[in-house]
Amino acid sequence: QVQLVESGGGLVQAGGSLRLSCAPSGTIFSIHTMGWYRQAPGKQRELVASITNSGSTNYADSVKGRFTNSRDNAKNTVYLQMNSLKPEDTAVYYCNVKGIYREYWGQGTQVTVSS
Repeated sequence: QVQLVESGGGLVQAGGSLRLSCAPSGTIFSIHTMGWYRQAPGKQRELVASITNSGSTNYADSVKGRFTNSRDNAKNTVYLQMNSLKPEDTAVYYCNVKGIYREYWGQGTQVTVSS
């Protein structure tokens, strides 16, 4: 069973940066959209950013101008560069990949921003 392997989370001070990456452990056919969701304690999971196979991006209003979602199609890897981090960005971040047959989720990586 293909899994999504995430890396790059951690603890950072406000104003700092982190870069998340995510890649599948095996082959996923016809990947369309790759992106990131997050879930803070007591809140619903929300979309952070996504990018289609044509390069079209979509960002939550709260991260526009600070986060950049990119992908390497040759490696089927998606990245989330997070700059100017704020305490309210603290959450578990989940990688999401939509293929032609099904959707995949990563196990989640914790991002904690201290004030």
